[in-house]
Amino acid sequence: MDLIRYLSDFYFTEEQLLAVSGIDPDELAALQQRAMMPQASYRLRVDVNCDSFFGAHQEHKQLVYYAKGYASWIGLLQSLGGEGDAFRVFAERYRARLTQLKAAGLCTDNPKLGAGLEQHLVEEWRHFLEGTYGVCTKTGLPEDIASKELATMIIREIIGKPVEQALSTRDRVCLTLAVDLLDTASGQFAPHEKERSSRNLLIDEVRKTYQL
Repeated sequence: MDLIRYLSDFYFTEEQLLAVSGIDPDELAALQQRAMMPQASYRLRVDVNCDSFFGAHQEHKQLVYYAKGYASWIGLLQSLGGEGDAFRVFAERYRARLTQLKAAGLCTDNPKLGAGLEQHLVEEWRHFLEGTYGVCTKTGLPEDIASKELATMIIREIIGKPVEQALSTRDRVCLTLAVDLLDTASGQFAPHEKERSSRNLLIDEVRKTYQL
């Protein structure tokens, strides 16, 4: 199945994540309960029906998958005291990435990343803990989340201009940089999700439409 192949290529099962991180299931559950560690990004219910010489056999199992970047996040959590510390590190890394991108010429006037950044970070932290960014970013980590958010805002601002208005040279350069950034930060998305994904809408379609 394409979905299982995709998940095997780009994600860790819970067993793999635990093995790489050196923790046990109870420790993982405790970190999630304390709102320090993201939930799984994909949950797969597997129903197996088998027929052989010995007769019919059925198995039912649930598999969960985590972004591979979460292994490094678990390593960092070992030295932190609780949710407050974890959020602080998340926010610091997010802000640092925005600063780095601004220095490279990628910025937006969107208030979410300006005056409203602190509130926005709280929302981003919630999505992070829910496992959402393990689906739509490459690593699920703060740097890719910040890159994705900024790139998405810039792309939407530029392509949202009236169709009859030709893109200025500056807009075309900014659009190219933002699309390339989003391409770098975004996940590949599962086969059944691709058509509705930001990768299709804001990378593939934008490149095709604007001949980037």
